[in-house]
Formats: sequence, structure tokens, C-alpha cells
Amino acid sequence: MTFDVTIPVLNEEASLDTQIRVLHSFLRHHFPQENQWRIVIADNGSTDQTRYIAEALADEFPEVHLVRVPEKGVGLALKTSWAQSEADLVGYMDLDLATDLPHFIQAYHALATEGFDLVYGTRLHARSRVIGRTLKREITSRVFNFILKTYLRTRFSDGMCGFKWLKREWVAPLMEAGAVSNGWFFSTELLAVAEWKGLQICELPVRWTDDTSGSKVQITRLARQYLKAMALLKKRRQGLMARQ
Repeated sequence: MTFDVTIPVLNEEASLDTQIRVLHSFLRHHFPQENQWRIVIADNGSTDQTRYIAEALADEFPEVHLVRVPEKGVGLALKTSWAQSEADLVGYMDLDLATDLPHFIQAYHALATEGFDLVYGTRLHARSRVIGRTLKREITSRVFNFILKTYLRTRFSDGMCGFKWLKREWVAPLMEAGAVSNGWFFSTELLAVAEWKGLQICELPVRWTDDTSGSKVQITRLARQYLKAMALLKKRRQGLMARQ
């Protein structure tokens, strides 16, 4: 099966070249088949040299592609990238490569050979290993996921982990059923809607190395956005159920 891995970026000139080369080298070694995969850099309107570095990488490596996204938003970046994809499988991870790269192999086999429709990484499983996470971020993550389970009645353990994969055939149905956010919450919507639709979901405990030194996440603002997005998603689900 072919696959695209999307890397959403915004003003990442300091690390883009190095990280994409690391990812490219890993994928080329473990997936040597020609034309099997692509790395898609989804630029969310960077104002530094990110675009030009991405263009240089795309010129150097035929497997690297640049997608320009008109507005900011991780969800919008993923939707824009996946809309132009022709791969069998699509997914994403953060540029900091916080999720250990060998999990790519596990995720691929879960979708390609084990019958799953969607794979998500979890940092909250007993077998997960999280390195370098501050107490504040750990508490925030656990509280968010508790609220998510209580309010939306979901069962997945980690809605915020930036490592998710799915069969591309499910992208449009999941969006039609409520996964529509242009922001960070889009990846959580994917899981919630997939669960409600009865998809086969694989929970993948991961080794995660937190990079808080250059984090752009503002927890308080993000929490407000998430709570609002949860309420909207619940309303969308109720509306869909009422029409069925």
C-alpha cells in the first residue's frame, strides 16, 4: 500500500531541513519500494524561510512535496494535504518527531495487513513511555482526555497525540460526519467520529519524547478552543443522529 505522511509546519526554518532528512532516511530504509510513499510538508502560511527550505527539499528528493495552505490551522493543513493525496493511507506527525519513528512500521502493518481502519498513538497507555514531559503538560493532557470521555462518551485513551493514520477512503466520510475543525481539534474529531461510526481502531502505545523548549502551544488558549470545539462536535453528532 502507498502512504503519505503530512508534516504541518509554521515558521520552522530552524529545524525543517534536519528533521525532514531524518524522516526521509528512515522511510527510505524501511520502505525501499519505489513510489510507495511521500512526505508532504504542509506550510501553514510561514513568514520566515520555511517555504524556501521546503522547496529546496522537494527539489532534492522526489518523495518530498510541498503543499501551501492559505490560512493557519493544523486541521486545515491536514485536510488540504489529504484532499490532493492519491495514496492508500494518509497520516501525520509533528515535525519534532516526538513519536519514535519505528512506530511507523507498526502503524503501517495495522492498516495494510491487520484489518484496522485507523491507528492512533497514545501516551497514556500503561505500555507507553513518555520522556521529558513537564508535570503541567501531563496534567493538562489527562484532564482534557477525561473531559473528552465524559462529555462525548468516547473510549479512546489519548485524543491529543500527534500521530494518527487512516485509510484514505475514510477521510471524506469522517469529515461529512463531523470531523471539520481547521485547528488542532481536528485530529481528536477524527477519532471521535471514527469511533461513533464503528471503524476498526488500533490503539498504539508509543515512546514519546516531549520537546517543550520550542513549543508554540499556549495551553490556556488551546484549552478554551478545545472545550468550544467539543460542544460543537456534540451538537453535530446530535444533529446527524436526529436526521438518521
